[in-house]
Amino acid sequence: MSSGKGRQAEGPRWTQTWLGGARSAGVDLGTPGERLGLPAEGSGSVAGYGRRLLALLIDWLLSLLVASLLANMLAWSPPTRSLATLVIFAIQAWVLTGLLGITIGKRVTGIRVARPDGGPVGPVWALVRTLLLVLVIPALVWDRDYRGLHDRAANSIVVRV
Repeated sequence: MSSGKGRQAEGPRWTQTWLGGARSAGVDLGTPGERLGLPAEGSGSVAGYGRRLLALLIDWLLSLLVASLLANMLAWSPPTRSLATLVIFAIQAWVLTGLLGITIGKRVTGIRVARPDGGPVGPVWALVRTLLLVLVIPALVWDRDYRGLHDRAANSIVVRV
């Protein structure tokens, strides 16, 4: 019976490359956004996960605050307040992204939504992006350029300002 030390000279085990993804198999994926002609770092580069999640959290908390204020004034039940939070979040994300390319959370974190060529997303594609965003699952499936399915459907990308 061998100790397994001889296997390391042959290269990684197939399970290590399969479980580790393309990079562990020796495939060079480049930097996020490179395929789209975006810089690797600085202004115009693809925004990382941390900034995007923080922006989402800020936008959600602001929507929750507005819904809570309305719920207190209008005596809404908790389920109604929850639905109102989602609707308020969707409206502010759609309108602000469509008109300005940023939401309040994105402004605070220094990121914006744009087309890969740098142009504005526009109201129609911002609506498509927002509807898929509130479904949650499309936003959780990302490609190597950190574009969720909602961004791919709207031909948009989140970049640093």
